[in-house]
Amino acid sequence: MSTAPKDWPENDPPPEPPISPEPEACCGSGCEPCIFDFYAEELQLYRRRLLEWEQRQAQRQGTKLI
Repeated sequence: MSTAPKDWPENDPPPEPPISPEPEACCGSGCEPCIFDFYAEELQLYRRRLLEWEQRQAQRQGTKLI
C-alpha cells in the first residue's frame, strides 16, 4: 500500500524527451526564434518534468508499506 498524495496518478510514466531537430532543419538565416531555440525550451521543460517524476518515484518507493 502506498500513501502517495491523491493528486498523483496511479499510472505515472516518465516524461517523453523532445525529439531533436535534424541539423538541416535550421535554415541558417538567423531566424528569431530558431527551431533550435524551441527545442532548447522543450528540453529544459522535459528535464524539469523528469526531475519532478524522479522525485515522485523516490517518494513513492519510500512510502510503500511492506
